[in-house]
Amino acid sequence: MKKIILLVIASIFILGCNSKEEKQNIKDKPITDLSIYNLPEKWTNQDGKDIELKDLRGKVLVMVMIYTSCKSACPRLVADMRNIESKIPEEYKDKVQMVLVSIDPTVDTPERLKDFSIENKMTGNQWVFLRSNEENTREFAAVLAVNYKKISPIDFSHSNIISVFNAEGELAFQQEGLGVSYDKTVSKIKEEAEKVE
Repeated sequence: MKKIILLVIASIFILGCNSKEEKQNIKDKPITDLSIYNLPEKWTNQDGKDIELKDLRGKVLVMVMIYTSCKSACPRLVADMRNIESKIPEEYKDKVQMVLVSIDPTVDTPERLKDFSIENKMTGNQWVFLRSNEENTREFAAVLAVNYKKISPIDFSHSNIISVFNAEGELAFQQEGLGVSYDKTVSKIKEEAEKVE
């Protein structure tokens, strides 16, 4: 009887170790067909560092597409992102990345994105601002179902969508509109963050 109990305890311990090991090695698992991490494009962040989207793998991503010279919808979207981030419980904060992607890579240089992050008090490690070239930006917008169009030399019309991706880079939830209730978005972020070890 004692041997059986010891075997059960040992197997539970081994299983526990294995499941933790599996979670830690999320970046070693194959990327699923539905993941944005299949997109091979290079992006540049607000610190001038080149990254690929798959470098963000393993965290829940909350993403929005904006441009820094926008005077109408984008300030509201930025405020929504800040509000969503403030509602994420402390124990999940390091499992979530708040990502703002520029639709205007010509104006939104890494330096401009950096200044914008400081102006908007979005300077912590949880905030990532990205830009790429026009082609990559268009492709990424299509994946997020974000439509945008240049309507003047300095203005774009664009969709107002905040997207939540799970740790594997699969779309889990989208919120559309400005200043709408983001309770469902926060709830989905928490649900996905709970799955991240």
